[in-house]
Amino acid sequence: MPVISVPQDFNEDDLYVDLEEFSGHPLFLKCEGFNFAGSIKLKAANEMVEAAERDGLLGPDSILVESSSGNLGVALSMIAASKGYRFLCVTDSRCNLSTRLLMEALGAEVHVVTEPGEGGFLGARIDHVRALCASDDRHVWLNQYTNPSNGMAHYRRTAPAIARQFPDLDVLFVGAGTTGTLMGCARFFSEWHRPVRVVAVDSVGSVTFGDTPGRRMIPGLGTSVRPPLLDTSYVDEVVHVPEADTIRVCHRLARRGFLFGGSTGTVVSGATSWLAAHGDENLTAVAIAPDLGERYLETIYQTNWVHDLYGEHVLAQPAATAPSPAV
Repeated sequence: MPVISVPQDFNEDDLYVDLEEFSGHPLFLKCEGFNFAGSIKLKAANEMVEAAERDGLLGPDSILVESSSGNLGVALSMIAASKGYRFLCVTDSRCNLSTRLLMEALGAEVHVVTEPGEGGFLGARIDHVRALCASDDRHVWLNQYTNPSNGMAHYRRTAPAIARQFPDLDVLFVGAGTTGTLMGCARFFSEWHRPVRVVAVDSVGSVTFGDTPGRRMIPGLGTSVRPPLLDTSYVDEVVHVPEADTIRVCHRLARRGFLFGGSTGTVVSGATSWLAAHGDENLTAVAIAPDLGERYLETIYQTNWVHDLYGEHVLAQPAATAPSPAV
């Protein structure tokens, strides 16, 4: 029986959903949402805070500050509350209302950027963080976009957990946001005893892999500024998923009783389309599900929101079965 004294001590790391019936190809989905922060971002948040503590960057008067589309903000809110730090999250208008309320319930202060700047909403958020740090030296910016501990969390924990459960792994599908999860896992498997194909899954409209910027309304994956952590030499292929397909996959999974978040819908859509084009029955394939779906009830699971942004017939159309061209 697990007994813990701080919330970050619990994180279910070995739960997988068999999606072969759903996808039509062997595919296991690693579920990362079963912890008190509700997402994979707990690992990166904990690693970055502990590194800052080891480096002497945090003191009793420090105020943690971070730019986040939501999940990292929740994880840092939880850890800050546990450790007695103040935390200020800079997010933007695409962040789900329930996520903002959750951060505030955990004691965080939330600043919402409502207008994009140079580099879109991400650029505006980073500008706001820099202004905060310049105004008060108590602010400590962990900077998930450049912090090596972001990727190291997944090199040390996520990838080894997958390797333990799937020693014959052939292909791994990882969503690309800050690319911390992607880089940590890709670096681990580049050093493993057998070759593993790492397929990055990104949103259409994201510039991460050099695509044309476009509208993106679902937080979590994709970016308007190329992530400094990204090293494409570790990535074998890239699949870009339209947000309409993300929504369709989320709704299809929900009809089977699995309520996942938008990032997971994107990753499953990308994995399913890649396997349809490249897979065979002998491949061992794993995809990483970053979070669950409760925080998306007012967006991707809300009919009016979906219809207003993607059209009234979006849920009547099947999800794409072929990936967009790789970069």
